Amino acid sequence: MTAWLSFLVVFLCGWSLRDLVAEACTCVPIHPQDAFCNSDIVIRAKVVGKKLMKDGPFGTMRYTVKQMKMYRGFQIMPHVQYIYTEASESLCGVKLEVNKYQYLITGRVYEGKVYTGLCNWYEKWERLTLSQRKGLNHRYHLGCGCKIRPCYYLPCFATSKNECIWTDMLSNFGHSGYQAKHYACIQRVEGYCSWYRGWAPPDKTIINATDP
Repeated sequence: MTAWLSFLVVFLCGWSLRDLVAEACTCVPIHPQDAFCNSDIVIRAKVVGKKLMKDGPFGTMRYTVKQMKMYRGFQIMPHVQYIYTEASESLCGVKLEVNKYQYLITGRVYEGKVYTGLCNWYEKWERLTLSQRKGLNHRYHLGCGCKIRPCYYLPCFATSKNECIWTDMLSNFGHSGYQAKHYACIQRVEGYCSWYRGWAPPDKTIINATDP
């Protein structure tokens, strides 16, 4: 009986620890444009290999990638061969499939290595909208001087001329909402920023439009 109780205590403690760790990765919703502008590296790549590196308590996963295109980070690292992430999803590590999909991957560079995680923007390339792909090529860069302010409760108002109000959170869609999929916040005349839908050239007469 004593041995059984000891096993039960160890099992329950281990289960509680796993539950605690599983809830450790919490990410604040971020618009794809902000994810782009805040990243050191933004690439489209295919994963061609992976290796578990024995560093840290849970290890680090090193993905070998074939870079298809770079959208941001030319001056820092013109060609990316490896992407590093935590091996555990509970620590915000990402799981990428080998030799199957092309991915959009964003990340930060630390000591010459590119790191990404669940709180970075990563997605299967085929799932990106046409507006998001155009944003990566040109439009997001034009809006890096703008500020996208999340709106959680109505009413929401821009507090400065360089703000765009992001309302996807009102529908609990976060970064997967309609604005995130189809809009970029572009700087217009005199430093004003407004949402741009994407099927026509930006209208220079529109300033400070907070509602797309």
